[in-house]
Amino acid sequence: MAQQIRFDDPGAYESMMGTWSRSVGEVFLDWLAPPAGARWVDVGCGTGAFTRLVLERCAPAAVAGFDPAEQQVAHAQALSANSPLVSFRVGDAAAAPYADRSFDVAVMALVIFFVPDPERGVAEMMRLVRQGGIVCAYAWDMPGAGLPHASLGRLLKDAGHPALRPPSWEVSSAENLRALWTHAGLQDVEVREITVRRRFEDFEQMWEITTGAASIAAAVRELDAATREDVKRQWRAQFAPAPDGSVTGSARANAVRGRVPAG
Repeated sequence: MAQQIRFDDPGAYESMMGTWSRSVGEVFLDWLAPPAGARWVDVGCGTGAFTRLVLERCAPAAVAGFDPAEQQVAHAQALSANSPLVSFRVGDAAAAPYADRSFDVAVMALVIFFVPDPERGVAEMMRLVRQGGIVCAYAWDMPGAGLPHASLGRLLKDAGHPALRPPSWEVSSAENLRALWTHAGLQDVEVREITVRRRFEDFEQMWEITTGAASIAAAVRELDAATREDVKRQWRAQFAPAPDGSVTGSARANAVRGRVPAG
């Protein structure tokens, strides 16, 4: 059986993907331009990074988040305990724990490629959203090497220890997201590319945070000490430090949105 990506360390996830997700999410929400007072459902909410962004920027009536990882949900609940507008629970994207037409907006933030059956996941989002409501997502462009750690992933693969990939990684191309949303029967389907950058204090900070990512950590642990140092040296050579020693990474995501048709 293929090894699965596990999210047992909410702190490491928040440090790595939570920060990257918010950077993409800000651009995504500007593009989405959702109405104030909407009821949101954050499918695969993880640590609640995108949920908190919705609270900060969109003036929602309520936001519900669910995720299959209990540790992630507990982390999200702890961080949002003071907000009466937010609720989190454990649940599966293929069988969302909410009634039909409960929301105005359903979103998957860096999630669609983890859903074993993406078509089923989109159908569930459509079930949850009222007629005329929004079904949307953004995902790293994995076929186009858009992951924040894509260049490190190539080095690990060359070293014989490739990083783990989610089960539906191919779906995250712009073409495939458009096709998925269109075939589901959503209307007014649009896609866009989002490129973001992230500054790290120095290369060591970038290495520490990135190698804590769930998809990368196992591959790095499998390297012997000499190979690990060689991979680290090669990756370091790809970045030119600023005068203050900081380094900047980049990543690219694809976003998609559509509306639930009437009838």
